[in-house]
Amino acid sequence: MRWTGHLRSRTGAAALALAAAAGGISLTAPAPAAAAGGLTGLVNPFIGTQNEGNTFPGAAVPFGMVQLSPDTGHSTGYDYKHDRIRGFSTVHLSGVGCRIGGDLPVLPTTGDVQQTDNARYAAQFSHRDETARPGYYRVRLSSYGGITAELTAGRRTGHQRYTFPATGKANVLLNTGQSLHRTVSTTVEVLDSRTVRSAITGRGFCQDTRPYTVYTITRFDRPFTAFGTWNGDQVSEGTRKSVSAGRNGAWVRFDTTRDRTVEATTAVSYVDAAGAAGNLRAEDDGDDGFDRTARAARDAWERRLGAVRVQGGPEALRRTFYSSLYRAFLAPNTGSDADGRYTGWDQRVHRARGFTYYQNWSLWDTYRTQAQLLALLAPEESRDMALSVLRVEADGGWLPKWGYGTVETNIMTGDPVTPFLTNAYQHGLLKGHEEEAYRALKRNADGVPAKDSPYVGRNGNDRYLKDGYVPCTPSRPKDKPGDSDLHQGGSATLEYALADGMLAKMARSLGHRADAERYAARSRNYRNVFDPQTGFFRARGADGAFTGPADPAKSICFHEGTAWQYQWLVPQDLPGMVDLIGGKARANTRLDSFFAYDRLVRDPARTAREVWVHGPYDYYNADKYNPQNEPDLIAPYTYLSTGQPWKTTDVVHAALTLFTDGPTGMTGNDDLGTMSAWMVLSAIGVFPVQPGADVWGLSTPVFDRVDVDLGGGRFTVTAPGTSDRDRYVQSVRLDGERYGRTYVTSRQITDGGRLDFTVGDAPSEWGTQAAAVAPAIG
Repeated sequence: MRWTGHLRSRTGAAALALAAAAGGISLTAPAPAAAAGGLTGLVNPFIGTQNEGNTFPGAAVPFGMVQLSPDTGHSTGYDYKHDRIRGFSTVHLSGVGCRIGGDLPVLPTTGDVQQTDNARYAAQFSHRDETARPGYYRVRLSSYGGITAELTAGRRTGHQRYTFPATGKANVLLNTGQSLHRTVSTTVEVLDSRTVRSAITGRGFCQDTRPYTVYTITRFDRPFTAFGTWNGDQVSEGTRKSVSAGRNGAWVRFDTTRDRTVEATTAVSYVDAAGAAGNLRAEDDGDDGFDRTARAARDAWERRLGAVRVQGGPEALRRTFYSSLYRAFLAPNTGSDADGRYTGWDQRVHRARGFTYYQNWSLWDTYRTQAQLLALLAPEESRDMALSVLRVEADGGWLPKWGYGTVETNIMTGDPVTPFLTNAYQHGLLKGHEEEAYRALKRNADGVPAKDSPYVGRNGNDRYLKDGYVPCTPSRPKDKPGDSDLHQGGSATLEYALADGMLAKMARSLGHRADAERYAARSRNYRNVFDPQTGFFRARGADGAFTGPADPAKSICFHEGTAWQYQWLVPQDLPGMVDLIGGKARANTRLDSFFAYDRLVRDPARTAREVWVHGPYDYYNADKYNPQNEPDLIAPYTYLSTGQPWKTTDVVHAALTLFTDGPTGMTGNDDLGTMSAWMVLSAIGVFPVQPGADVWGLSTPVFDRVDVDLGGGRFTVTAPGTSDRDRYVQSVRLDGERYGRTYVTSRQITDGGRLDFTVGDAPSEWGTQAAAVAPAIG
């Protein structure tokens, strides 16, 4: 394919076949419904549903509260390899690595209701009878005489349409007791002849968390002919309410001998039952509800996807690109009800005034790519997202690390909220709230949450502020759920230093000069975990001595990675890091080894799949680039600072071969759009090389032209003739003027400029001068 770097002898169909043989493309993968048309017709929601991409194929609107999607028995919902659906549930997160959501799986059946375990009453299906596009999903269930299920979604509602065979016993099972996460307790009530209400309290994400409750109300388009509930294995008819800490649910029955179609709308709230009912009323579309909602969802996605228009490139690349763009818009998710109420992290009800409250914060992942993409393409929503993070601090007492719904999970390491919010500041999204944000960030950067607080924050700060590094302890503290920075002291030190650098830039801009100098000095704390004997980062123990194996490929105390992968995570001072290694020549030698560059030049796609990638969760004991995980996503752009920018293009284009348009076409977990955003930005040719600041590195685009709608203007990137052969930058013009730097600023993008690349078949002198390199922060 044109965009795969050195695959000169394996273009077109041959490259597709090679990728398929390597596990990258399913040649029998379902395509989006042809009737979709437009840009939504280029999106394949099945991408990432196999090989632990952990995406979902069901219906959602951009940033919606509801993601109505089938669950097949996989821990996070849907697995393309499975052939039985347990239910269509209301809440999913795209690409998470641990079980969460899956609340209220609903399944149509026929006959007597005898089984209450959804693994037993699950329905058979085939991918031949399944299709999906943004905002719509359809499948024919071969069990129960053949039932067709269709799904669509509004912002806070999920809409279902079931077409049954002719029968007097057409059932819909509403299972409150079997979510993907651990269920603490559930209540289900049949309110009247058309309405079922539930409250589902659950907990857990990777590890245990505080409990949270999801409230639902489901309204059918016609009365039931019979109904009942179940508790455990006991099924009852005519009972209206069931409360249980175990398997629990309700069933309703219809006569479909004449009218075979049953429609239902489920509304969700994280506040209370009244909130769910209000959300249902707010999105009630009347008799034409399902079709009208499906059209509205499609239109919403056309508008979102239309923010980026590409020209050139093969169709498979365009499908992969727009599918990635689609996933980047799935989260964070609306958390406030139609009346503005939301449940804060103090577990009290608050009201969002003048903004939409959002939730679900995979910040360790999204601060690196997705936050920057959304700041460009969805600035209004990004503003509300930043304000929502500030409300987390105001309501709950501390800034979040990894938040799900109404609770903190404390998953992952470091201080990701700082670059997330400083990125919002650099894009002007915090106007009127700059000092509020700065106070919250300063408190987080300089302190540790109280012991009775459920948040861990920077729980390694005591030693970090005293000694300049986070020590690595051999066991996880058990006083709070989630991860501890003290267990991952090596990577925590690097993440803290990165955050300090970004905060220093914000402090300086706001006039807090003393703070700026202090944070800038702390941003160089990465040097305190550099072992001159090995020439790599290495964790230190509580006694200050370097700990763990000296071999950087076998290092300990680096979260989901090794010292090889974390060595490039110094975007706040990459020139200083290069000097620490021994200069540009030695850095380039190490980079070449890290990327297996000699092999990559000969066969980029095979190198990516056989040398870089070993397994979806194979994070450790490696000395090579891992494009499936976050710690070294920025690494390919390091060559921009070492005088060899053409190698950035080689590595980026090789990594892009891992993104394909079949079920296995996601590299690693998508992590709420992180990997998808990496693909989108790298394909365009601009990437946030200082996450949390305002610097974007440049590499050769894979499209002839990209037009980015910024709301108030347009940013255009051109690279006429870009291809596998002609992939090297010869020159760049910014707004018509020759441009020799390897980076642009956020302002140069958002002012609506034009970036024109001239490409050729061999590296040039462009970007090789010292003045071309982005400066360090501080």
